[in-house]
Amino acid sequence: MQTYEIAVIHGDGIGPEVCQSATDVIEAALGNGKVLEFTEYPAGAAHFLKTGDGAPKATMDACRKADAILHGAAGLPGVVHPDGTEAGVDIGLGLRVQLDLYANVRPIRLREGIVSPLRGREVGQIDYTIIREDSEGMYASRGAGAVVREEMAVDMLIVTRKGIERVVRAAFELARKTGGAPRDGKKRVTCCDKANVLRSLAFFRRVFDEVGEQYPDVERDYSYVDAMTVHLVERPDFYNVIVAENLFGDIISDLGAVTVGGMGMSPTAELGDHHGFFQAAHGSAPTIAGQGIANPYGTILAGAMMLHWLAERHDDPTLAEAGRRIEEASARALAGGVKTRDIGGKAMTRDVTAAVIGELGSSLKVA
Repeated sequence: MQTYEIAVIHGDGIGPEVCQSATDVIEAALGNGKVLEFTEYPAGAAHFLKTGDGAPKATMDACRKADAILHGAAGLPGVVHPDGTEAGVDIGLGLRVQLDLYANVRPIRLREGIVSPLRGREVGQIDYTIIREDSEGMYASRGAGAVVREEMAVDMLIVTRKGIERVVRAAFELARKTGGAPRDGKKRVTCCDKANVLRSLAFFRRVFDEVGEQYPDVERDYSYVDAMTVHLVERPDFYNVIVAENLFGDIISDLGAVTVGGMGMSPTAELGDHHGFFQAAHGSAPTIAGQGIANPYGTILAGAMMLHWLAERHDDPTLAEAGRRIEEASARALAGGVKTRDIGGKAMTRDVTAAVIGELGSSLKVA
């Protein structure tokens, strides 16, 4: 039996709580066999306060060697570098660069038991994925921008043909694997940009079209980012896969998350050709840390994404089956009313963990 090394970075605030929940669920889904080896490594804002380094080299090196990385949450209020940028996120941003994690994959799916703030939307009507280019765009300027005489500041939006091609290809490949958009069943990739104003994003759209021509079975669609903020509210069922530049993808993915229960319900995978980093989309929520009320569903579902990714890379059906069972067990727990406060319930973090593990047991008996 093959064993996979998983680097676990608990991070800050509620990070350790949701990370522990996810690893408990994953181990329960895999049964008695020691398929995954979880090893914890330090990073984040609290570690920055202790050592002056939020992304230790030893942790970065361990992540490079690991088969996958599972992360809790990062950041604490007021913990910043001298230039004012947040110190806690150094580990995630650093790994994107060092491990070339160019595709940020965020599924936006309304699940049974969650009431969407979009009036009248039901399960099955919001089910799309946002793929955000994760290594270039506006965020490529982090650490490289300039403040001149305290009178002017500048950052650059940078995109390359290689960067656009590979993330757009990932979007079309994903669309091929889906059942299409909820509204009409069409496999569709939407390019979200601001091509009418910025040359860099007009270039993004041109490359999108060049790649899209190689996928005649997948429909191409286009939306300016300002219009997209309207469309994701008014007609979310139209969308199947959306691809966007880094900053724009960051913004619309948070908007999408709130339509399906909030950041606590949003698993995320940051993927490259050889490495994968998995976490929920939420922050560290320090005001509720240690109270046992954090929502672990997002991190649990990120763990399921990790298992599916590992299964595909290593052709390991055991991992794929475990990922599927975690998703189904989580869905049954939610449908049964096991919900934390942020999604309208009273369950504690431990209650969610126990419920999902319990559902894993019942699914095993059914199988």
